[in-house]
Amino acid sequence: MQNLWNNVSKWPLFVLGAILGVFFNAVKPLVPLLKNPVTAIALIGLLLGGIAFIAFTLRAMMGMGPV
Repeated sequence: MQNLWNNVSKWPLFVLGAILGVFFNAVKPLVPLLKNPVTAIALIGLLLGGIAFIAFTLRAMMGMGPV
């Protein structure tokens, strides 16, 4: 039984490592684009636009938008 709980206790660290690995691999190709001001502004605008799109879509799906 101790072996089971030893394995179960390792799962949160594994999940955190997997999520961070995906995040770092997604961001790594974008870092050189931030060195040029024009592409940095475009990249930040795209990121903010994507976040706004998701937020507005979720608000509309949940019925929290203006009536």
